[in-house]
Formats: sequence, C-alpha cells, structure tokens
Amino acid sequence: MNSLPELVRGELSHPVDPRVTAMAAAIAAEYPGSARAVLFYGSCLRESELDGLMLDFYLIVSDYGDAYDRRWLAAANRLIPPNVFPFQHGGLVAKYAVLSEADFHRLNGPETRNVSVWARFAQPSRIVWAVDDTARDKAVAAISRAAPTLLTAAGRVASEAPLDWWRRAFSLTYSAELRAERQGRAQSVVDADPDRYRRFADAAIAAVPARAAGGGWARRRIEGKALSIVRLAKAAFTYAGGIDYLAWKINRHAGTKIEIKPWQRRWPLLAALTLVPRLMRSGAIR
Repeated sequence: MNSLPELVRGELSHPVDPRVTAMAAAIAAEYPGSARAVLFYGSCLRESELDGLMLDFYLIVSDYGDAYDRRWLAAANRLIPPNVFPFQHGGLVAKYAVLSEADFHRLNGPETRNVSVWARFAQPSRIVWAVDDTARDKAVAAISRAAPTLLTAAGRVASEAPLDWWRRAFSLTYSAELRAERQGRAQSVVDADPDRYRRFADAAIAAVPARAAGGGWARRRIEGKALSIVRLAKAAFTYAGGIDYLAWKINRHAGTKIEIKPWQRRWPLLAALTLVPRLMRSGAIR
C-alpha cells in the first residue's frame, strides 16, 4: 500500500491545461519574493472546457507581511484567513485565496474545527506552480493531513463501507458552511471519481484514530456559517466585484436568477449582509 503522502504527491503532479499553469505562474508573479506554491482545485479540475468558468486557486505565501504592501490586507489575512482576489489571464477568469505556509498546514489539520480548507484538500488538487522543491514538499505534507482530518471529524461507523464514509464526511462538511449547491452535491464529490476515493481510502483510514467518534457538528455548523458571513463581509473590501461574483455563483449552483442592482455595487458590504439572510430563508443557500 502506498503511503498517503505518496498518493498525494502523485495526484498533485498530474498535468493540467497549459492555460491553468500559465495563470498560476501569473498569480505567483504578483507576489515576488513571497509566493511559495499555487494550487489548483475545485470542480474545474474535472472540466475540459474552461472558457466561461471561474477557476479556483490557492496561493501559498511565506508570510502575510511579505506578501502585501498594505498592512491592513496582511492583518485581514492573518485574522480571518484567507483573503480572496479575482484574477484574469489568457482569456480565463479565476479567483485565488491567499494563505501562509503555516496557516495552510494548520488549516488542513485537526487543530481547527473549521472545515473550509481540509474539506477542500481532502478532494483532488494540483500543484501548478512551486518556487522550489522545499515549497512543494511542504504543500504535500500539509495536504496529506486533510483526508485523515475529514474522516476523523466524521467519526467511524461500524461496518460502513469506505465510499460511504467519504460521502457522509463530505455531507457533514457541506452542512457546516453557507453553500449554494443543490442537494446531493456532497455525494457527487465522491461519485464523480469513486476510484480515486477507493485508492486513497486505506492510507487515509490508517491515519484515523481507532476510536474516532466524530461529533461536535452542531458547533461546527454555527461557527462555520457565521465565519462564512464574516468572510463575505470582508470580501466586500478585498474582492473587486465580489457582490457580482456572489450572485453568479449562487445563480450557477442554486438555479436562481439574482440580479445585482446599482446600489448593491456601490454598497457591497450592505448588499452582502442583506442578501445572505434572504437567500437562506428561501433555501437558495444553506
């Protein structure tokens, strides 16, 4: 059986569309001296046609103070990680989240209750740019923590098949964030590539404590949804056009037809804080 780091390293090195690699290099170039690695993740990994989609990246930096000229951006990234920014290159559009190497390692592990990083990196991702082998090795080590953290948080259920464990775990994480995806989206994460999750199962489960009981999800849901709202509010200041992106994502995943009004673009923080409760009541996001 291959070790989990070996499986992660192999998966991270799979080739991607050359335009993705070029965009990653362009993102890194915006942070000279501090960029360590760029990771490509999300549903676009499974797409062959990228035009019209919003690509998802994580930029890993050495330190927030080194990454930003403006101190308030460094403080925002440190207090409420990550910062998220829009990006365009080569005819494609993307958003990228910024985390330090230390935060990326921490947020992939069991020391944080928030699911946002370890739930994503328990899924497939790619290293599409790295400054050197040391940065690549640190990314592999951090991501190798994600799947055991996910399965441990879900807890063991007697006689549960590995794929059902994965499905249940992702369902729990989806319930702990504000999500615009339709019901069943968490199940489709596994069902889109069941062979991958079978291949990773033995190594990931071997890292789960024998008496992992899970639990604490009510608290995770409260904290996770509250943090999602705080991050949306922060994005009003850090993400140009953030309110339009929010509407686009909800429309795409929930089948709604939200149209942003001029006043909402002028006051994106107020728009986000008023839009989210209304969408939660309607069931467009959960």
